Amino acid sequence: MVEWISSEIPVEYSDAVREMEDRVNGIRNGSADEAVWLLEHPPLYTAGTSAKSVDLLNPNQFPLHKSNRGGQFTYHGPGQRIAYLMLDLDRRGRDVRKFVHAIEHWAISALSDFGIEGRQRNSRIGVWVVRRDLPPLPDGGLREDKIAAIGIRIRNWVSFHGVSINVSADLAHFGGIVPCGIRDHGVTSLLELGIATTMSEVDRSLKLHFESAFGPSLNPTGR
Repeated sequence: MVEWISSEIPVEYSDAVREMEDRVNGIRNGSADEAVWLLEHPPLYTAGTSAKSVDLLNPNQFPLHKSNRGGQFTYHGPGQRIAYLMLDLDRRGRDVRKFVHAIEHWAISALSDFGIEGRQRNSRIGVWVVRRDLPPLPDGGLREDKIAAIGIRIRNWVSFHGVSINVSADLAHFGGIVPCGIRDHGVTSLLELGIATTMSEVDRSLKLHFESAFGPSLNPTGR
């Protein structure tokens, strides 16, 4: 069974990590169900295991948390839907690359419900939107902005951390970092792309597309 958990007020990052680690231990020892946790954080930066100090442009802008997830620097804050995935990859296949692609597919499918065409890129993890409305890159290529960032960790074949989707986040807050170490492309949100929606509507789409991305769930609608 997959338990869907939703937090109505922003959750402190350290508290979220502690809760995830407890759930991961419970899934592995059989005392807890798999879970998807939908939440927001107060404004903060996180540094993944591959973060480079040169990509932290303004260390004093928001609190910085070192994270044991993969990836580099990212921003979390209000207006961003975070979905933490605590799933048993023993049951769902011990293939980390396939799992990351499934997360991307999940976010892309949810975004499509709002008329947004998200794309995967082999050289860049996350979900990207082609910006034909913006000037091209110096090499003549089209700019692509990230709308969903992914960072996961696997412990004893149970996943935690997950994906963050920019719904109505303040994009200026990304200015204190080089998001995920990528300088040639920017970040965007549903709101910047002209889609004004609510977290509950985004959550509804994430729940709707969960099984197509990750396989059967005994509790697809949550509680």
